Amino acid sequence: MSSYITKFLFQIFLESQTMERITLRIIVHDTDIRKIILDGKPQTLDSLIEQLEVKLDLQYKFSLQYEDPDFNNALVNLTDIADLPDKATLKIITVLPTPTSGTPSTSSTTDTEILSPSPSSWSSLTRSPWPEIFEIPYFPVDIEYRLRQGNLLYMRDKTYLNVPKDMKHEILEKLAETIYSFKSFPSDENFQAVATALIHKHPCLKEPGSSSGCDGWKNSLKYKMGNYRSKLRRAGWRDVAVSHGKKSSQAPQKSVKRPKRCEVNFLPNFPDGEDEDSMESKRKKLVEEMRKRRPDAVVISQKMDSTYALRRQEVVNLEPPVKDTLERWPALFTESQIVAEFLRLSSKNLKIEFFKELDKYTPRFLEIFKSKGGRVGKKLQEYLQHFTPRSMDVTVNRTIVLRGLPVILGDENADFFKTCFDCDEPDVSHTSIGILTVISEDDPGSPDSLHLKASGTAIILEGTMVMDDIKDLPDAMCLLFGLIYALNLEYPKQLKNTFDFIQRVLLSLGHQPLKPKIQSLKNLLLQ
Repeated sequence: MSSYITKFLFQIFLESQTMERITLRIIVHDTDIRKIILDGKPQTLDSLIEQLEVKLDLQYKFSLQYEDPDFNNALVNLTDIADLPDKATLKIITVLPTPTSGTPSTSSTTDTEILSPSPSSWSSLTRSPWPEIFEIPYFPVDIEYRLRQGNLLYMRDKTYLNVPKDMKHEILEKLAETIYSFKSFPSDENFQAVATALIHKHPCLKEPGSSSGCDGWKNSLKYKMGNYRSKLRRAGWRDVAVSHGKKSSQAPQKSVKRPKRCEVNFLPNFPDGEDEDSMESKRKKLVEEMRKRRPDAVVISQKMDSTYALRRQEVVNLEPPVKDTLERWPALFTESQIVAEFLRLSSKNLKIEFFKELDKYTPRFLEIFKSKGGRVGKKLQEYLQHFTPRSMDVTVNRTIVLRGLPVILGDENADFFKTCFDCDEPDVSHTSIGILTVISEDDPGSPDSLHLKASGTAIILEGTMVMDDIKDLPDAMCLLFGLIYALNLEYPKQLKNTFDFIQRVLLSLGHQPLKPKIQSLKNLLLQ
């Protein structure tokens, strides 16, 4: 048995020495440039793309460009593997899926054309959401070879690998780089997931004295990630520099600026060749376009994409009043750009995800509402009287659920959902955040009723009506959630549980343990 393993290891060693390796410089995006070594030149372009998907751990479709020496190293689309130079520089070009007529729609409102960020600008902004299962990346060839040897010995006689300093450094450096592609500031839960995945893939790295088998790796990862951020900070990476120096030895600071709600592209660097002045010029042209009677949606989308980094710098660092942001970025307060900005921030399509999950849980919500008694049940019955089993009006059902959700979670919504008559001029100057429903004078409902035949719905932020003529309350709730992300605002205190539920349950943003109330409701929904 031992001679067979020795022969097998020797064969692997010979193969590793005789392989013709090629080295590639890969530009994933402007802030993520990697060196990749392949064991041999791929025979086809598809094979190259497949290998890069694995080595770079990319979860999206992409095409490739290469620096062509015939054109002074200008970027050219790679369409034939024979054109690939030795030691080539390749750039990843994200291919965003385009909606088709066969795509199911969960809402009539999703029929509106939403312009997504263009691939050219998106490639410099994107960061992937934290994965459900963290996949350990491939390490340099020599490290992979030593790990393979260690795993074989572990399988044979449970011998743990004595990891030398240089090997540990390479492993931690690669893991930190991969973690950063998801999060600048991972949580303790994230570090635990990475350390567990490491010893699962390479059991020879288990720590015999550790209760979990990976406590030491977890702690080392935390230190390495801190060092990695320091390197990036010195290089000018803004998403890690923004929180530098915020901690005092005298008292901890509460305003450390970092992603709060799983924003994967929280604070990107300016694209190559751009600075604050050039982006400010684009912003002014964007404002001029918005002043036109018929603004060009394509131009607006392109300029909003290209000025994303400047907008995030302002919103996060300066924390301007909403009124000022409305003046500087009027396009941000349109439905299409709220959806696009949420996609830039979280890599999720807000309206599709929001209404898909809401509609999935609606039947169960209605059953839970009917089962409630006491004061909560009485309030829910006022909403349920608008529901009939034969009703096919999806807006009615969504409105019932969204109005009942704060009630069942114990939130106070009296100051959030507001109404006024269409003949009145509402005073919203003292409303920090809320949704205003405009109703007819002839509407017989009470101020707190659903008002399903409202003549209009508006969003109020910091005493300013930032959007009006929204079709219905479900649309307003969805867009308001997107604006909270886009403007980096806190959730309204009176509906904190409600918005937390939307974030964590409906949109699956955040993997930390849920609050007891939200966890209990989620358990009921899944029964």
